[in-house]
Order: sequence, then structure tokens, then C-alpha cells
Amino acid sequence: MGILDKAKQLGEKVNESVTAFSSDEVIANTVIKAVEKQEKVNAILKAKGSNYRVADIDLGMGIPPTVSFGVRRIDEITDGFGEGEAEGQALNASFD
Repeated sequence: MGILDKAKQLGEKVNESVTAFSSDEVIANTVIKAVEKQEKVNAILKAKGSNYRVADIDLGMGIPPTVSFGVRRIDEITDGFGEGEAEGQALNASFD
């Protein structure tokens, strides 16, 4: 097998991997796991009396896939509302 054949074979494997990573099921599972992690970390931060929360999640569906979390102060998240009210408004805004 020549070097071009090996390169073609490797390219096909990468293409299959990218297709598998971009499937709806994989994306949905990644979102669920990232949100679960965010909620657990926020509960720990709240229990420790921290003024910070994980407020943003960015998913990169590359090889390897990446998850990035953005941290904000509570007053930046709530912007004058109670913590629960601000979270509820953010959810409503994203589904409207």
C-alpha cells in the first residue's frame, strides 16, 4: 500500500469520525453532560458562599470535542433580578 493510499484511508477514517461526532444523538448527550456539570459546579460554588457561577457553556464539535465554561459574578448574571428569575428569563428568551 502506497503512501497516497494510506493518506486516503486515514482521510476516510477522519471523515467518519467527524460524521459520528456531529450526529444529533452525540450533540444532545454532550449538551446534557455539560449542563449537568454546570449545575453541580454551581451548587458547590453556592454552598461555599462564592459570588461566582458557571454562566456560559460553549461546545466545540471538533476532534477532540471541547467544552468551555464561562464564569460570571452573580450580580452580572442576575442584572437586578433574583437568581431564579434571571435564569427563568434566560430560558424563556432562548425558546421564544
